[in-house]
Formats: sequence, C-alpha cells, structure tokens
Amino acid sequence: MDIVLATKNRKKAAEMSRMFEGYNIRFLTLDAFPGCPDVEEDGKTFRANALKKARAVAKFTGHPALADDSGLEVFSLGGAPGVYSARYAGEDADDQKNVKKLLRELKGSEGEDRDARFVCCMAYLQPDGHQKTFTGYVKGRIGKKEKGDNGFGYDPLFYPEGHDRTFAEMEASEKDSMSHRGRALKKLFKHLAGLPVR
Repeated sequence: MDIVLATKNRKKAAEMSRMFEGYNIRFLTLDAFPGCPDVEEDGKTFRANALKKARAVAKFTGHPALADDSGLEVFSLGGAPGVYSARYAGEDADDQKNVKKLLRELKGSEGEDRDARFVCCMAYLQPDGHQKTFTGYVKGRIGKKEKGDNGFGYDPLFYPEGHDRTFAEMEASEKDSMSHRGRALKKLFKHLAGLPVR
C-alpha cells in the first residue's frame, strides 16, 4: 500500500516511516511528485490544517495521503505557540529562532507556568474523499535551556511528564513510544487494520 506523506520535512517523514516499520506500507514523500502545490496552513486548528493538506495531496497525486499538523501548547501562554509553532518567531523562522522566542516568553516563569503539551492531528484521506483524523497528546513541561541533540523543533526544551530528559536527549525509539505523533499513528494503525480506535 502506498501512502503519500504530505510533508517536505525530511526529519518528520523519517520519524513517521520509522514508526511504520514492519507494516506492508510504502511511504512516498512530496519529493516524488514535483509540482504538488504548497498548502497555506491558515486553519484555526491542527485538524483543519491537517485535512487541508491531505485533501490537496490526495487530489494531486491520486494516492491516499497522510498529513499531520502538530505543535506545542504552553498553558500559561494561552495555548501558544499552538498552530503557529513552526512560525512562532515569524514566517521565515527556523527551529532555533522559535526556541529562543519561547524561552524569552517564559523567562522568570516557574512550576506550573511551564506546563505544556505537544499535540498532533493526523489526517488520512483517500482519493475518493473518505477521511479520518487521529489526535495524539503528550503532556510535559518546558525547560529553561536546550538539552540534547536529537529530534527537531521544540524537542530540546520539552520534558515529557514523568521524565527528567528532554525529547532531544532520548533515542528515537524511546521518543516514538510516547510522543504525540506516535500516539496519533497508533490510532491510524488500528484504523488501517480494521480495529476499533479510541
């Protein structure tokens, strides 16, 4: 079964492909479909953005498409950066600029004011228009400085609940087992296998 990943983020694609090892699924990335239009992520929710991307990719490629929109929600910041996680520090921001802005926003914050969660909404869409979405969450807290060299995005700041290492300090398999993306993908696995999803 071929599924097109609606992303050009190679690290994200590698992470998702890794989680599907052992399944009879081949992932194709947008690199295999030159000319596929970029989709403006202007939705108000992770679900809206994921569905918009999946619809565009399924329509262009003629294959089932899997899109995700994910981000970090810091409770004391009213859920920011939220759907703007990838461009928190501006439209041309990179991971480093986003991380630095978040640290500035939380400067002086302690305890519960640093509580946060990662959110991932996966949208699976078939060319005939059939669609399903699956959402995963992982709670944790934001550290005061970056730690670790693995992962991407806000991983060097995020300590999942019950752990004293950031996502970026963990091996890929350990992060996958508890991450927001991993939890959303487990629901997708069940759907593809015809099992009930909770």
